[in-house]
Amino acid sequence: MSKQARLPLFDRGLLLTACLDAFKKLLPQAQWKNPVMFVVYLGSILTTLLWFQSLGGKGEAPSGFILSITLWLWFTVLFANFAEALAEGRSRAQAASLRGMKRQTLAKLLKQPRHGSAWMPMPSSELLKDNVVLIEAGDLVPLDGVVIEGVASVDESAITGESAPVIREAGGDFSSVTGGTKVLSDWLVVRISVNPGESFLDRMISMVETAKRQKTPNEVALNILLVGLTFLFLLVIVTLGPSSMFAVAMSGGDVVSATVLVALLVCLIPTTIGGLLSAIGVAGMSRMMSANVIATSGRAVEAAGDIDVLLLDKTGTITLGNRQASSFLPAPGVKESELADAAQLASLADETPEGRSIVVLAKQKFDLRARDLNALGASFVHF
Repeated sequence: MSKQARLPLFDRGLLLTACLDAFKKLLPQAQWKNPVMFVVYLGSILTTLLWFQSLGGKGEAPSGFILSITLWLWFTVLFANFAEALAEGRSRAQAASLRGMKRQTLAKLLKQPRHGSAWMPMPSSELLKDNVVLIEAGDLVPLDGVVIEGVASVDESAITGESAPVIREAGGDFSSVTGGTKVLSDWLVVRISVNPGESFLDRMISMVETAKRQKTPNEVALNILLVGLTFLFLLVIVTLGPSSMFAVAMSGGDVVSATVLVALLVCLIPTTIGGLLSAIGVAGMSRMMSANVIATSGRAVEAAGDIDVLLLDKTGTITLGNRQASSFLPAPGVKESELADAAQLASLADETPEGRSIVVLAKQKFDLRARDLNALGASFVHF
């Protein structure tokens, strides 16, 4: 996967979208998933109702005081929603940048599966599995496929990040091409191996978009602790009301209002941790994606935090990986030159690197040249 441009911390588009999503998350079905913030959410609704009651002259406290408490409570809820929406927005932007790599191109659909056949233009989104297309120098590969004829240099930097072009040819280990890459030289006849929506790039986008925000074991344990603390402080606040009434009845004074009790509860419970906990998890996945690592769950993010050393086996960095013929080993009673001649004849139609290396080795060792098959009365039987 190529290096994606890192989004700024406060992108205007992301901030605007996050602000709108913060209000959308005020629905009860979205709030109850976070028990701590759900308590704050209920407190905000209660103080709002008390404020409307105070406007009619029947409030338990001055309307200005209740309004100020209500605004702070709603700000707390909206800020928690905003933080989570901003983190989710960065993840969606990462998926959008991957989707931008998908280009609608016109493929050259061959009427016959061979080079030189007539072709007709067809949008890449309409290609189907087993369609055969011609890709020439300067063309983009429309979909993932297998090279069945030709050899060409291909730029795969858009997908793999590897700046050096690679050789793709029929047969062998280097016959597959990926949609979105570009042919730099020569031509390829490619048999499409996937249907639209099933390509490598589509799977990457799907992984990013469907990455699940599964809670990690540490997050589950912390949530249990936060819920326990919230329940404990809720019991404390519930007992403060009757205690205040009893104290006022004994010595006079004013009973503590429900608005003050709600504000005290929000100050006591771990509101900040509860509000930002989910945003931290989403942000961790987004941060890994900005480093070109797709994490499909929060558990993967937590596991990545414990990694000290990462070893990658990149075949092809030191060795080419092509299997080359190096010698002929005849059976007893057979001359090496006779084996070389038979092996060369059998390999003339073999387009793989291995087959071509046999032809080259026979030519180098015994100066054998390709002969006229018609004169021999022979024909190739494709493997």
